[in-house]
Amino acid sequence: MGIIKPTNKSVESFKGLHLYHAGMSNCAMRVRIALEEKGLDWTSHLLNLMKGENLTKEYFGINPNGVVPTLVDDGIVIIDSADIIDYLDKKYSPGSLRPETESDEQEMYFWMYLARDNHLSIKTYMYGTLGRLSGNMKRSAEQMDEYRQNQTADLKLLEFHERFNSDEGFADEDLSKATTVIDDCFSKMNERLKDNDWLVGDRFSLADITWIPQLVILKAAKYPFENYPNLEKWKNAIIQRPSFKNGVIAWMPKKS
Repeated sequence: MGIIKPTNKSVESFKGLHLYHAGMSNCAMRVRIALEEKGLDWTSHLLNLMKGENLTKEYFGINPNGVVPTLVDDGIVIIDSADIIDYLDKKYSPGSLRPETESDEQEMYFWMYLARDNHLSIKTYMYGTLGRLSGNMKRSAEQMDEYRQNQTADLKLLEFHERFNSDEGFADEDLSKATTVIDDCFSKMNERLKDNDWLVGDRFSLADITWIPQLVILKAAKYPFENYPNLEKWKNAIIQRPSFKNGVIAWMPKKS
């Protein structure tokens, strides 16, 4: 979706880069890594998703999907993490995060959009797996009523939350379909990384940034990464980068 016109006009007066995000949001991790790789200064607007701070009318006026991240750049509002990191890399030229050739750039977009298009499969796996262990992920009836009133932009996301918050929740079939989609993605990655250090070309790019947060959150759901040995070398190279430490680890919720 990229650049939008917010109904909450207060953000249009913002100067510099502002990011609405959450610590454990995989989509927000992408943007924080990109910001760190580019060496850009930015102002944090950290939202507590468990408290529903992304579901207020004020925030829906900034991001009509009621999700993080949202980037505001001198009053310009950009949503969708893939579009945000692409925007940042195009606008701020130092530290390019894209391949040099046109064919490799198209391959980069293939990986980026594969992650974006399968986002709900990953959410289904996460919510379906963790939700069975923790009931506090579900919303109350009042919260769902308010969410229905505000969520008018992304009907597939609304359907997802309706399903998760129903008495039945996700069925085994739902989890099976989601797992098949994720397995297929990681099989493609594992094959690519068999003889290559990075997903595209010969250097770290937006493609790698798009996918590494998926490993972070799926690890919490005990996804069987041992089935994809070539991901391990790739993952270990990325987690040593300062951008991962500053953009992911530094924002992890502190354990009490």
